[in-house]
This record gives sequence, structure tokens and C-alpha cells, in this order.
Amino acid sequence: MISGVWHFSFTVSNLERSLEWYTTVLGLEFVRGQVQQNEYTSRLVNFPDAHLKVAQLRIPGAGPTRSQHHLELVEYVWPQGQRLELATNNVGIAHLAFEVDDIHAAVARLQEMGVRFKSETPNAITEGVNKGGYSIYLLDPDGITLELVQPPPSS
Repeated sequence: MISGVWHFSFTVSNLERSLEWYTTVLGLEFVRGQVQQNEYTSRLVNFPDAHLKVAQLRIPGAGPTRSQHHLELVEYVWPQGQRLELATNNVGIAHLAFEVDDIHAAVARLQEMGVRFKSETPNAITEGVNKGGYSIYLLDPDGITLELVQPPPSS
């Protein structure tokens, strides 16, 4: 039935600000942007007269995907949504984890750029299938949780 993952998407409050952050801070590559204000989009999102600004990004050097992107950022120009409590324990809240080779260097670089983290330093993974690796949660400009993961040496 399901044959793959097409992309992951976050709704953001300001597409231009988020696009700048995801490309400059995280180093994702801009694939394309578009305005979606048409009958198809309105049907898809189930909002009459929907008006969306969309940007599609990819991880540089990652293998090709059919969709050509990994992450989609969407700003609802109309209708604007509410700002929700984005705590990771709230039902329906998602996060996206990015793999890194050297989490300590990545965190140091991001801290210098003013990125907010949920813990002071990377957390050693001491249990489970990723034991021996490290992970840390960080926040994008809208407070959306992202994760950096350095897999254990044996993976």
C-alpha cells in the first residue's frame, strides 16, 4: 500500500523568515516556492478560498526522491491559523529528526547562531537501539521542535 515518504511539512507563521532560517541555519537547500490559491488547494486543505505560500527544501547531497524535496514549509495567508502550544507531549504535535555526523560540533555552531535548544548539551543515548549515540531537541523560529541525532558508531 504505502511505497515511500513523499515529504514532511510544517505550517509556519512567516514563510520568508522560516525559509531564511532553514537554509542559512540548518543548511537545507531551497528547491522551489509557489503560491497556491486555486480550487485544488482549497479542496485539499478544506478551506474555501485558501491562499498558501509554500517552499520546498531538501537535504543537500541526500539521494534523489521522486518529489525532489524532503521538507515543505507552508504559510496560510488565508485563512490564518492560531498559534498552538507546541509542547512535544501534546497530541498531534510532530517533530523532524536530522542525522548529523558530529552532534557536538553541530550544536556549538547552532548555539553561536542563537538557536534555542531544549537541553544544554547533546544527550547521550544510554538505552535502546540507538545506545551509544546522541540526540538533542532544538526550536525553529516558530517554536517547532526539531531533533539532531548522531547515531551510535555501530550503525
